[in-house]
Amino acid sequence: MGCMETETRSWLVSLPAVDGKQYVYRVYAPEDALPADLFWDAWHCHDESALPRAWDVFDAAVIWQVA
Repeated sequence: MGCMETETRSWLVSLPAVDGKQYVYRVYAPEDALPADLFWDAWHCHDESALPRAWDVFDAAVIWQVA
C-alpha cells in the first residue's frame, strides 16, 4: 500500500488572554487534525510572544477551519 499524502488546511484558533482580549492564530494542519493539537500549536506560538499571557484552557479556545 502506498503512502497517502494528506492535504494541509488552514485553521484559526482564538485564545482568550488575561488582558480580556482574544488573540487569533493561523495554524496549518491536516483536515483531520485533532482540536487539541491545533490548540497547543496556537498556544505555544502565543506563549513565545510578548503579548499578555493566554489562558491555557482548551475549553476556552474557539477553533474553526478556513475555507
